[in-house]
Amino acid sequence: MWLFSLQETLQGGLVHTDPLRLSATQVGQVRVADGQIPRPEGAGQRPMTQVAVGVLIRSDGSFLLTTRPEGKAYAGHWEFPGGKVEQGETVEQALTRELREELGIEVTRCVAWQTECIDYPHALVQLHFYKVFEWQGELQMREGQQFAWQSLPVQVSPVLPGTLPVLEWLAQAQSSISNSAFSVAA
Repeated sequence: MWLFSLQETLQGGLVHTDPLRLSATQVGQVRVADGQIPRPEGAGQRPMTQVAVGVLIRSDGSFLLTTRPEGKAYAGHWEFPGGKVEQGETVEQALTRELREELGIEVTRCVAWQTECIDYPHALVQLHFYKVFEWQGELQMREGQQFAWQSLPVQVSPVLPGTLPVLEWLAQAQSSISNSAFSVAA
């Protein structure tokens, strides 16, 4: 079973577990966030909301996390920026629009990376993660959110449950690079 931490930090590339925070039985299935919180009646028939998410990565490997604004579910939790895909938009168009609206930047180079489905108490979402390597403009927190450039282990808390798989993927990639470097050095 895939399990992620209540502490919401990765230390040494390892994930500490708390089964109440985020879990799924297999890759490709819906992960359940905060399973101890009851879902509304008819939750099994909720539509899947499509969400574009940007993982902004600087040349030094650090990545951007922002807080969720007041008035939204999980306000104050740290996440990768992005938002809902609107009718008639592609995921990449939605990502570009959302990052312009939230952060005041224009995406100039991004790559589709991973997709993950999360069942939150308030919504069922399919998160489309894009690595964003180049953008124009200075960061402007247009929704009153905070931002922090992070590396592993992250130093901010609490982290949104849907952010945890990305931190795991980044840790796995970091571990692969470290192992490759070690193999070459040996």
